[in-house]
Amino acid sequence: MRLIILLSFLFLLVSCTSKKNNIKANKNILPNILIFVGDDMNWNDCEPYGSNVVKTPYIQKLANEGMSFDNMFTSTAMCAPTRQQLMTGLYPVRSGAYPNHSVVYDSVKSFAHYFGELGYDVALIGKQHYGPADSFPINYLGGVQHDTGIDGDDIDLGKIEPIVSGDKPFFLVIAQNQPHSPWNRGSNQYKAEDLTIPEYMVDSPMTRSHLSSYYSEISYMDSLLGKTLDIINEAEKTNNTISIFTSEQGYAFPYGKWTCYDLGLKTAFIAKWPGKIEPNTRNKATTQYVDIIPTLLDAVGQSPLQIDVGMPDTKGNKNFDGKSFYKAMKGETQKHRDYTYGIHTTRGIINGSESYPIRSVRSNRYKYIQNLSHNDLFYNILTAEDKQNPISLLYQSWLKNAVNEEQLEWVKHYKKRPFEELYNLENDPYEKNNLADLAEYLEIKKSLEAQLQSWMDQQGDLGIESEMKAISRQDRTGKGEWFSYIQKLKSKI
Repeated sequence: MRLIILLSFLFLLVSCTSKKNNIKANKNILPNILIFVGDDMNWNDCEPYGSNVVKTPYIQKLANEGMSFDNMFTSTAMCAPTRQQLMTGLYPVRSGAYPNHSVVYDSVKSFAHYFGELGYDVALIGKQHYGPADSFPINYLGGVQHDTGIDGDDIDLGKIEPIVSGDKPFFLVIAQNQPHSPWNRGSNQYKAEDLTIPEYMVDSPMTRSHLSSYYSEISYMDSLLGKTLDIINEAEKTNNTISIFTSEQGYAFPYGKWTCYDLGLKTAFIAKWPGKIEPNTRNKATTQYVDIIPTLLDAVGQSPLQIDVGMPDTKGNKNFDGKSFYKAMKGETQKHRDYTYGIHTTRGIINGSESYPIRSVRSNRYKYIQNLSHNDLFYNILTAEDKQNPISLLYQSWLKNAVNEEQLEWVKHYKKRPFEELYNLENDPYEKNNLADLAEYLEIKKSLEAQLQSWMDQQGDLGIESEMKAISRQDRTGKGEWFSYIQKLKSKI
């Protein structure tokens, strides 16, 4: 009897030891993950996406060694909602983080939970723009929430070295602040007078000056990406790292950030994974930020369909809003989504309208937009006419420098919009020719309208009613630089 008990004990001991060894071995082979975020940057203002002006050698190198996605979209063109949808895999209204400077509902979980449970060291350096802390148990390495350009280094990349060289697999987010305004880093290497002004802008001295500084800051940001990749390479972790660059939402010029136009919602997204992702490839699959965490879970062998995100949708589902595009990342398909969705909440932003909710749905060819408070004017910091803020003076320069009546009407449209907008993106990629009132597009408009309403219903999005509750999603108390930053910003509203 004693022999049987002894043998049983030895068997259990060997089994437990073997299990621990297998877990340790699995952790050793898990890929590291890097996400480097460009802040307020147009998707096409870098070399892999067609810019022949802005020098971005490290973004280009990443593209040469990986896959560039040509149709990645955020659903909100503002920092906090964009970053939190990426981190949670949930659209903004469902998570609670739909105004700017907002946080998710207390029950919501994030990538820090899912990858932390797998043994990852989940760390972030730079700009936070997420909360509350329990929803984002991230190893925060410090940084600034808004880079003034005069307070020393915006980011100390030396702090990531212990994470990168550690024994645990890492999930590292580099949330540096560039090229977010005030555009005062970089070497001013782009002469204003030599620039070719894109067709989606008005040529003015201020446009040229701002573009020169903005482009210089993109090149500065690109150098930070290069340093980050060098640190990973020096730790001999490159071959087992999924390295991602993404541009976040669009720039702080009219029709970019704070809108549901493609200049606001479309993003660059480049992924490299030696041996897994074919180098120097492109993929046209339509994807959204909410798809990124499900995709990365899929890539490390975890089923995203088994995850409880902590916040049910209106149908009671507790799964991600996003879905894995890992097959596209592996080059097995060029298709993922039929539609992407957009939401903008103006209430609560600096110099914003009292209420100006915007909703959109996009197919591969068409974009449909609803301006739910279309009888009012659209306001934000760009339209504030604040002589102390050069961003607001830019819009005034567009009004003064429009070359003809057609361009002037387009500039004015930024503030005064109809209830419905419909654009054929193949013929009109910068969304200047509204087709919503044309009879021949009625069926297309109705189809997209139904698709948009179905999404809003699933999200619990009540339109204007949700907009009026936006301030409550900003009201949070807590500790840390991010919460202090929220309070400082709110004091200016």
